[in-house]
Amino acid sequence: MTDPLLPGPLVDDTWLAARLDDPRLVVLDATTLLPSPRHDGDHRSASGRAGWAERHIPGSRHADLTGDLSDHDAPYHFAVPAPGALAAALQRLGVRDGSEVVVYDNGGGIWAARLWWMLRSISVPAAVLDGGWQAWEAGGRPVAHGDDDTGAVPGAAHLTPVPRPEMWTSLREVEAVHRGERPGVLVCALPPGGFDGSAVTRYSRRGHIPGSLSLPGRGLLDGTGRFLPAAELSAQVGAALQDAGSPVVLYCGGGISAAGTALALTLLGRDDVTLYDGSLEEWTQDPSRPVTTGG
Repeated sequence: MTDPLLPGPLVDDTWLAARLDDPRLVVLDATTLLPSPRHDGDHRSASGRAGWAERHIPGSRHADLTGDLSDHDAPYHFAVPAPGALAAALQRLGVRDGSEVVVYDNGGGIWAARLWWMLRSISVPAAVLDGGWQAWEAGGRPVAHGDDDTGAVPGAAHLTPVPRPEMWTSLREVEAVHRGERPGVLVCALPPGGFDGSAVTRYSRRGHIPGSLSLPGRGLLDGTGRFLPAAELSAQVGAALQDAGSPVVLYCGGGISAAGTALALTLLGRDDVTLYDGSLEEWTQDPSRPVTTGG
């Protein structure tokens, strides 16, 4: 067996630039467009492929989280596909048994973190580019242009999914945690305005699941979009989750920002983290499921 290529769940642009030619490495751009809602219930999203085609890391391919990397039969957006379908979609992007994947985006890292979590959930080694496209560009790294990744990868070998279902928490399990019938602490990764209900939401009702703690994912990054240094990150997380038991059940509006917070917790060594895929979009569909506003 060869030694693992990836040093951990996060890599920087220097590390990536030195390894772009490694045949084991697959680089994916997960950028997705999600405009701010204009009113409650205003959910609009679009592929980030056009931006990728304009400027991207050489050799990368665009991973469309609005396309076959979502389960469109689910009752909410961006639902994770079944393991076999997810593996098939990734295989078409050049991921195969033995691949290791670096994911980046041009949207603050949450889309990259979402795909990172999905990859790990079928046991594909993956990491996120710290600072994303902005860090790559600021570092003066090479840039490619053009939409040249159409179609399947010639000669692509098989990708065998090895599911890790413990990484996801279902609606029924979240309901059980909320009622105190199952161990766990609910943690909301939305910005403060989303948590307290003061901001317009894409979903049917504002607020958060009662009893949740607040740990906004964006607050775990510095001004350049990179994760805070370890000591600062630990202090930020500790202040929010000092009373959190195990496991931590993360959610947000649609399971995207929560993945960024999951990455931060993973960087701090926590292995008791799960993600509620449907998040508030699914939770708020039934008026009998409670939400609360305020801090």
